[in-house]
Amino acid sequence: MDTMSKASFLIGPDPDNPRLSTTVEGIDHEGQPVTTRVVTEKPLTLYLNRQEVVTMMTIGDYPDLLAVGYLLNQNMLSSDDEITGVDYDEELEVVVVRTKRETNYEEKLQKKVRTSGCAQGTVFGDMMDGVDSISLNPDARLLTSWLYTLTKAINTAPSLYLEAGAIHGCVLCREDQPLAYMEDVGRHNAVDKIAGWMFMNNVPAHDKIFYTTGRLTSEMVIKTAMMGIPVLISRSGFTAWGVELARSIGLTLIGRARGKRFVALAGSERIVFDMDPQEVVDEDRKHRRKSESKRETG
Repeated sequence: MDTMSKASFLIGPDPDNPRLSTTVEGIDHEGQPVTTRVVTEKPLTLYLNRQEVVTMMTIGDYPDLLAVGYLLNQNMLSSDDEITGVDYDEELEVVVVRTKRETNYEEKLQKKVRTSGCAQGTVFGDMMDGVDSISLNPDARLLTSWLYTLTKAINTAPSLYLEAGAIHGCVLCREDQPLAYMEDVGRHNAVDKIAGWMFMNNVPAHDKIFYTTGRLTSEMVIKTAMMGIPVLISRSGFTAWGVELARSIGLTLIGRARGKRFVALAGSERIVFDMDPQEVVDEDRKHRRKSESKRETG
């Protein structure tokens, strides 16, 4: 599999959507005029029933999935909640998620403001409360042939990153097949879109693989595990707490996955070495992402 088109995903990036990027004029290092594409960034205010929850900065695609996934990953929605509607007003830049269950998270939201002071922050303490109850599929496996196929396919797929940069991507996979590919200006938004898509489509998690272009931080580990996904892969590196949590939870954690190379720091018992790395062709330079550089920012 050399490349993948948008049609290869059940849902994926649309780099040709004119509302997701724009052209900007400037000059280059030699003072010459240049025109380049940059991604858009716009506010989206989320309501859960009648309560305002947060205003997020996002590229603007899949607002319904972003809203549902955000609420799931903040423990404001549970797996057995019934969503009666998701209403999006593009002009007002508002999305409203309606549930059959009455909700009131005033105290939780006050705590969020006190701890983070930022609308983009997360209620990290609440996320940690659920870590002890996480149980991931011990029988899940990751064949190295799947890993090599996935990293190449995802990295060469048409995307906003390859067109304009300054964006993160997350991909839900099963075996060697990418299923859902989401991008956004923040990696957490991309994660939330995947979570929302899984919830809205009743997609099971026990046999899935999660791929991200961002760093393998503690929050990325927790979000992946809370979704029930047993394997997390990234092109980028690790944080010490991310590794510690992955080991305690039983999550397979693989970073620096580029071409034939990768490093596993947790859950290596799930890895099946079924392919000789020497048979893998290194990445074409034009498809190398920013994590190839010495600086790894997430």
